[in-house]
Amino acid sequence: MNKVFSVIGLLAIFFLLAGRGIPTRDRQEVRTVRNINKDWLYVEDRGFDLKNLPQEGSWEKIDLPHSWNQWDATDYLPGYRRDASWYKKQLTIPRQSGVRHLLYFEGANISTRLYVNGQYAGEHIGGYVGFEIDITPFVKKGKSNELIVRVDNSYDPDIIPSQKSDFFIYGGITRDVWLKTVPQTYIERAHISTPTVSKASATTQVKLWLANPEQKSFEGNLRYELFGADSLRPILSAEQAIQLKGSGLDTQIELPQLERPTLWSPDHPFLYRLRIRLETNGRVVDESVQRFGYRWFHFEKNGPFFLNGERVKIRGTHRHEEHAGYGAAMPNRLHRQDIEMIKEMGANFLRLGHYPQDPEVYKACDELGIIVWDELPWCRGGRGGEAWEKNTTRLLREQITQNYNHPSILFWSLGNEIYWLPDMEGGDETGYLNEMVSRLNEIAHELDPYRMTSIRKYYEGAHLVDVFSPSIWSGWYAGVYKNYQATLEKQRPLYERFLHMEYGGSSHVGRHTEVPIDGDGLVEEDEWAEEINQVNVKNIAQSGDWTENYIVDLFDWHLMVSEGTDWFAGNAQWAFKDFGTPLRPENPIPFVNQKGLVDRSGKPKDAYYVFKSYWAKEPFVYIESHSWTERNGPRGKSKELSVYSNCSSVELFHNGKSLGQKERQIGQFPAAGLHWDVQFTEGKNELLARGYVDGQPVSADTLEVRYSFEKHGVAENFRLSSRPLSNGRYLIEAIAVDAQGRRVLDYEGRVYFSEDGAGEFLINYGTPSRSQVVEMANGRAAIEWQPGPGRTTFEARNQNFKGAYLVLER
Repeated sequence: MNKVFSVIGLLAIFFLLAGRGIPTRDRQEVRTVRNINKDWLYVEDRGFDLKNLPQEGSWEKIDLPHSWNQWDATDYLPGYRRDASWYKKQLTIPRQSGVRHLLYFEGANISTRLYVNGQYAGEHIGGYVGFEIDITPFVKKGKSNELIVRVDNSYDPDIIPSQKSDFFIYGGITRDVWLKTVPQTYIERAHISTPTVSKASATTQVKLWLANPEQKSFEGNLRYELFGADSLRPILSAEQAIQLKGSGLDTQIELPQLERPTLWSPDHPFLYRLRIRLETNGRVVDESVQRFGYRWFHFEKNGPFFLNGERVKIRGTHRHEEHAGYGAAMPNRLHRQDIEMIKEMGANFLRLGHYPQDPEVYKACDELGIIVWDELPWCRGGRGGEAWEKNTTRLLREQITQNYNHPSILFWSLGNEIYWLPDMEGGDETGYLNEMVSRLNEIAHELDPYRMTSIRKYYEGAHLVDVFSPSIWSGWYAGVYKNYQATLEKQRPLYERFLHMEYGGSSHVGRHTEVPIDGDGLVEEDEWAEEINQVNVKNIAQSGDWTENYIVDLFDWHLMVSEGTDWFAGNAQWAFKDFGTPLRPENPIPFVNQKGLVDRSGKPKDAYYVFKSYWAKEPFVYIESHSWTERNGPRGKSKELSVYSNCSSVELFHNGKSLGQKERQIGQFPAAGLHWDVQFTEGKNELLARGYVDGQPVSADTLEVRYSFEKHGVAENFRLSSRPLSNGRYLIEAIAVDAQGRRVLDYEGRVYFSEDGAGEFLINYGTPSRSQVVEMANGRAAIEWQPGPGRTTFEARNQNFKGAYLVLER
């Protein structure tokens, strides 16, 4: 059943007043918005002519959001479909006079054309932002109307982002679609500004756009009422007389001063609501409600960041808009899940990489208290020609216009790595680029003088924006992670307002080593050797082992530095979740950037808990590592084991014996001092970590590790097995074994799974256990299988091992 909401003007969806604590006794229900995601038809066809579209039987039934790259983006074949497709829907428009009907797309990638009852109704060029098309002239009221939408994500260097970007540009209607019904004269949009804010008082300006497409004369007034989060009575109000004679009107009003405002912040994300009513002759013609917040912020020169007059360390991450099994066509519950996990981790900042995201993301950041860096999709590709400039400036205007009232947004980013890999000759020329950055900066400040502009990794234009981020990847693309502090100090005097966006590295879930690369870039070649021989790893991204424990150490060091550097405004790790990319076919999971703190399905890696240990408030304990349960080493050699926790102290038990209780101390490495030397025993080892606050146990974690004193040989073959999962599926596991059948824990070769017979693999999710081609982690790889009745033969092979087989009968 479709839901009906109250809405506010252009590009925004608003809240049902009766459910939000605002009195409605004198309100007339004229403005509505109805979700129309259900019951669409879809066909892949690159044609332009409506008359030559495929016959009805060729169309597939789907619901929105939808992307035709849902599966092909992260299969193991090169490329992904970049072409056009068509969507179709029958939509009944009620027989209602005195109203207009608008179709609102939250986003479609990348170019969209809409036809209503066979007539061209409008189009939009550019993805990642919402757009609205008035379909009133084309609809038949009281009857079924045919909507046909052509969407195209083909290569087009005139549209940002560049196809050379390190992420998939998913094609389709990737977000919700709504039918808006509004009166003939209606509130098109409202921008709420808070020019001066303090703990004592705040000023509020409202700029309002009214639409009057029929150009009928209109006299009336606007009533503004400000409500607290759950208040039933307005805190303050104002009125404004208006006259319309043309197609529209924009007007501005300053509301009465608000005394002692409740401020928005990450720790207390308080939201006010402004109700705006358009009235004539005592009758409410239109009404809209929008949430916003009061806050102010600034940087000290070459120093820390302040919000509402108080020092706030930026503790952040990044997010791409995609998920395993969905691509970019994510339902709202998954958008919300991502933001909730980011908040649970303790983050207070999110850079949206590298484009504006779904309205649900901004809504969640407003409600949960996460500062947002909202980025224009100018990612790589340099500057283009006249068409490119027209598209890029318009997309910035649309981005700011539709997201203006979100208190979580503090920064309008003008782009990322904009000079790199130009799509047009001369597109990377500095003067040419600076001219465009300056123009975008002016547009941003013209539209919104109360936020800051920013850019990342364009050094020649760092002085053209308010906030700059250099590129620093200590311990991954360059240098070692122990250099991070020195690098920050070197960058500090160069940029008046300095935030560090992007640091980290890749990790393959379940891959660990007993001899990780250390913070000096050194690694012990063989722990079984009598003499220690260390080698220097020059480029860890290219020559490293992609283990979880190296990345844990890298993040631990970065967090220790950033939390302990008093002048530093803060940073944001790259990236929260693994994501698909066409640029990385040879990664352990092909076509997946594995720098996430969680895998592509949202399952936490070890690194997620490192961040929780520094930032989260809810007490927890995590033994490193739950994906490292098979280990080996020489007899009598102890192993350092870390526990990540935000508790004031932790006690570790091994096989029921306490190894001592340790105090957590920021500045100690690793794990803020919560690490122990453990003498593992042959076979099963039981570990228990118990966290304490004020001397009382508040959290615990357990882990079972199987340990061997035998040194395995080289891999000779694969061994296949199966085990049932709680979801009714089976996990088919391939283990690399030596000549004696021992698991080869350092084997990292690629595995190709195949099956013949009943049932099917779950593939193309871009996750460790739902990928048909994947590298082993500690001599193991696995894939989920949905069983079917009958016989199934499974095979695992690669270039060196010609096949291991398993047969199951169901």
